[in-house]
Amino acid sequence: MFCYQCEQTAGGTGCTKFGVCGKSPEVAALQDLLLYAVKGLSYVVVEGRRHGVVDTSFNRFTAEATFSTLTNVNFDPERFPPLINKAVEYREALKKKIKEAGGPEGYDNRATGFFPADTIEAMVKQGAEVGVLSDPDRDPDVHSLQQTLIYGLKGVAAYADHAAILGHEDPKVYDFIYDGFVASMKPNAAVDEMVGMVLKCGEINLRAMELLDAANTGHYGHPVPTSVPLGAKKGKAILVSGHDLHDLELLLKQTEGKGINIYTHGEMLPTHGYPELKKYSHFYGHYGTAWQNQLKEFKEFPGSILMTTNCIQKPAESYLGNIFTTGLVGYDGVIHIKDKDFTQVIKKAQEMPGFSADTEKGSVLVGFGHNAVMNVAGTVIDAVKAGKIRHFFLVGGCDGAKTGRNYYTEFVEKAPEDTVVLTLACGKFRFFDKQLGDIGGIPRLLDIGQCNDAYSAVQIAVALAKAFDVGVNELPLSMILSWYEQKAVAILLSLLYLGIKDIRLGPSLPAFITPNVLNVLVENFNIMPITTVDEDMNAILG
Repeated sequence: MFCYQCEQTAGGTGCTKFGVCGKSPEVAALQDLLLYAVKGLSYVVVEGRRHGVVDTSFNRFTAEATFSTLTNVNFDPERFPPLINKAVEYREALKKKIKEAGGPEGYDNRATGFFPADTIEAMVKQGAEVGVLSDPDRDPDVHSLQQTLIYGLKGVAAYADHAAILGHEDPKVYDFIYDGFVASMKPNAAVDEMVGMVLKCGEINLRAMELLDAANTGHYGHPVPTSVPLGAKKGKAILVSGHDLHDLELLLKQTEGKGINIYTHGEMLPTHGYPELKKYSHFYGHYGTAWQNQLKEFKEFPGSILMTTNCIQKPAESYLGNIFTTGLVGYDGVIHIKDKDFTQVIKKAQEMPGFSADTEKGSVLVGFGHNAVMNVAGTVIDAVKAGKIRHFFLVGGCDGAKTGRNYYTEFVEKAPEDTVVLTLACGKFRFFDKQLGDIGGIPRLLDIGQCNDAYSAVQIAVALAKAFDVGVNELPLSMILSWYEQKAVAILLSLLYLGIKDIRLGPSLPAFITPNVLNVLVENFNIMPITTVDEDMNAILG
């Protein structure tokens, strides 16, 4: 195997024996084969457009299949053969339609002629032949950009899938996923061409996040500032982690009146700010942080645990028996809920002891999405003009278990008292409970939301730039970002598409970025790696 799509990849270069994330070589090969099948389908879809043949019936499938290859989403080898076979089935049916419309009978792309083997073992061998390193003769800089594009597409697919669950879709998002996969296979692409595609991916991801924002706020209302308890309430309990608001809503409905309190974990913390979710009286508080303590927190939680989508660490005995997932993680002892019927989760929670007493551990504020912040924009602007707020820091992104992420905690702790920290995604769990006070009633730590709420951050920045009649890059705003997986890659590409400069990125730079490609990013966007907190703070504030 060879995989370097996440920040924690082995040695900072690539996982070759077993994934740091817990992915086996078998699963890695099957994921590579699935992507290869999706690429072949994409090639035929693009050819079909040239002949007026358009079939949108498998758009959702393409997004879901691509999503299944993200870091920590799916470690179940049994899941991939049906997806691979389905991609080829769609491809062949579309070929037939194209031929009937006067299109070609054959294709000059190998991925369009690939047929999967009959067994998982044989498919694994096929996957080993089409992975990241399968074309060693390709220009390394072009290959780097093509891999960047693929990882951006994975992030786009994730956001598009979440939005589609709530009925929000845009054909141009799916169209670009196909176009992007075709571009990722182009053997003689130029660097400039691929840079353009990578930035286009950022543009499309912005649209995907816009769709998801509209889906979430349209269904659950705009988040409002909300104080969330960090302690516990005596009684039975279920902990919900991951990203999926719809799964949380269904669980809240199914647990009404059953004497079970619902707690969030990780990226589900921001859900407490949504009016249509916070109305449930048994939706109580937040337990634990995120990646760095996940194993310990799950082991100690006295109820059942529901994982939605990704963000789960390696298998451990502490998971066994009380953890369920609506994603397709594929860990032994983790029970998969296929039909959104959470009876098993509820039954397990009722069997477990729950919390024996009320505990008080303080609280945190959430709910500062773009709508909430814009409602107090006048106060914010006045504070800046009066010199009360000197600078804004957007400190957010992914969390992970590897050392080096304490940088972000230290950065927030050292942020001067006349500065405001905006934060989003699970990276905030390094510092989310810090008591930074306020500036004239404006909290110094504003939780914007989940990773996809980078859309909110963009809207806030654009609105402030408009209010001050300057460009976004002229605002007293600095972005200090942490990355881990492919949604973060897509978000970074969106920021670059918007022309945002001087982004500091860490804890380490992507292994799939070559020195030459990095030079392009530095020259055009002044993107830079984090150094030390003191050095970076001094460079920003002077």
